[in-house]
Amino acid sequence: MKVVIGNATLYLGDCMDILPTLERVDAVITDPPYGIGIASNPVRQAHAKLDWDAAPPTGDLITACVKAGDVAILWGGNYFDLPPSQGFIIWDKGQPEDFSSAMCELAWSSIQSPAKVFYRRVVIDKDKIHPTQKPIQLYLWIYGLYLPNGGKVIDTHLGSGSNRIAANKAGNIDFTGFELDKDYYEAQEKRWKGFIAQTRLF
Repeated sequence: MKVVIGNATLYLGDCMDILPTLERVDAVITDPPYGIGIASNPVRQAHAKLDWDAAPPTGDLITACVKAGDVAILWGGNYFDLPPSQGFIIWDKGQPEDFSSAMCELAWSSIQSPAKVFYRRVVIDKDKIHPTQKPIQLYLWIYGLYLPNGGKVIDTHLGSGSNRIAANKAGNIDFTGFELDKDYYEAQEKRWKGFIAQTRLF
């Protein structure tokens, strides 16, 4: 299913069915599954060894993501065998050391510039609809750093829709998002409608 709303194009389905047919974009900024059952994670196993000089093999999601944009930013990139990069992006979640969850999240990037750190306490964001939901402000910060003049962005794992909302708030992003899970797709759509309704109020 494909839906076009303003500068956003959304797909409910497998990104690998469409991604190879799209033109190269300015950036792929996405949050693929990572860190859940690491040893048995099929995504982790499937993409353990990648050939970066070859065209993306069929079904090779991580390689396809990296090669689809001039810039690639992948949350959880530390769980995949990606090429060395000095441009890691770190979200400092403001968690105490003795807390059960991670104190930070890492995004691998193809940007060869010094690593950057974004500070925002995870507890600020209420009513989460996805277990690995990222703050809208995090994506806005990324856009400001790496795409200040806007451009075309792909998110292969739409999840909670934070990236989509940030692209709209940035005002200069042509956004394409994919979500395979119908429940998450519908949940982010409900969140999107709430965001738009609130925006119209102000």
